Amino acid sequence: MGEDTANRRSFPERRPERSGRRWPLGAVVLLVLAVALMVVGQFLRLPGLDVFGTDAKDRSGPAVLKSVQDMNRYEGAAGTYQVVVDLEQDARFLPDAIRGTRTLYVATGSVTAYVELGGVRKDAVTVDANRTTATLRLPHARLASPALDPERSYAVSKQRGLLDRLGDLFSDNPASERAVNVLAARHIGDAARESDLTSRAERNTTAMLQGLLRALGFEQVTVTYV
Repeated sequence: MGEDTANRRSFPERRPERSGRRWPLGAVVLLVLAVALMVVGQFLRLPGLDVFGTDAKDRSGPAVLKSVQDMNRYEGAAGTYQVVVDLEQDARFLPDAIRGTRTLYVATGSVTAYVELGGVRKDAVTVDANRTTATLRLPHARLASPALDPERSYAVSKQRGLLDRLGDLFSDNPASERAVNVLAARHIGDAARESDLTSRAERNTTAMLQGLLRALGFEQVTVTYV
């Protein structure tokens, strides 16, 4: 018993040396807290939780003028429409979970109705000898192409299959967004044609011309659309 005790005192046990550099406890706590805030902000989407912040830089080039067109028409009415587009694109012989997309998109756009005045012939305007009565024959009102409002249009949800998700990792697919915009513009145009937008434009054009010609001294102004 005495010899064993002496041997232990003369040869103390050595603790294994630790290699590497230890991080300060404060830095580890801050890193964990930052990651936790980023995760919470990503999933809950609460404002003010972006720890590192983001800066938006506009690197767009200057706008280039492509064409100029003289407008000889009077826009008598304009309508604003909103449509919910539900576009589903499936692949043959594959389930939606593997290949396919479905986009739910809320689109807001406007359509104007106008009366073309530049092509009116001289015989379309008749004035009596006393210049008190005028008769105008104008073409019917037309609808302009729908114009989507990007600030008021947004995607609600977009479901994608496994292959589509993998494809998005390597390349963008702007054609999918274009298909939704084209479909939204088509629905808005159909809604404008079913409304009384052209009739309202003709009534407003008639009121504008009657007020203008009466201010020039005409007592009776008749406007017809042919």
